[in-house]
Amino acid sequence: MDPARLPLRDVHLPPSPSWWPPAPGWWWLAAALLLLVMALGAWLAWRRWRRRRWLRGFDAGCGEGDRPQRLAAMSAWLRRAARRAQPGAEHLQGEAWLRFLDGRDGPDFSAGAGRLLLEGGFRPEVDARAFDVAHALARARFVQLMERRR
Repeated sequence: MDPARLPLRDVHLPPSPSWWPPAPGWWWLAAALLLLVMALGAWLAWRRWRRRRWLRGFDAGCGEGDRPQRLAAMSAWLRRAARRAQPGAEHLQGEAWLRFLDGRDGPDFSAGAGRLLLEGGFRPEVDARAFDVAHALARARFVQLMERRR
């Protein structure tokens, strides 16, 4: 028999696999990434909710009563935030407390309008303009302390 006359065909390769549907490992990887993104989003939403809850508490607690009572409430809320940001800071007294509140932003508390937090709660009457400046400083520092967590 003549080999050129035999009815043989060349080697045929199977078609390459299609890209869809992906292998099970890719499905697992996609599910893990999706869960990671969802967990990160939930964590960020929880942090934002918690920060807003603390700010609402600060605003409500510092919004009732006369100005000396509101100054005392501001100091109490700042001490709560200080305890969360740096344990032991809530025990500081007097000038040390004001220096802690100054942080890195400058002497707004120890040499500025924030000094009212130290002595304003004991005054019979507090100037409205000085109170507004001290309140703005206290709220800004409160937000900073809540963002800086251990």
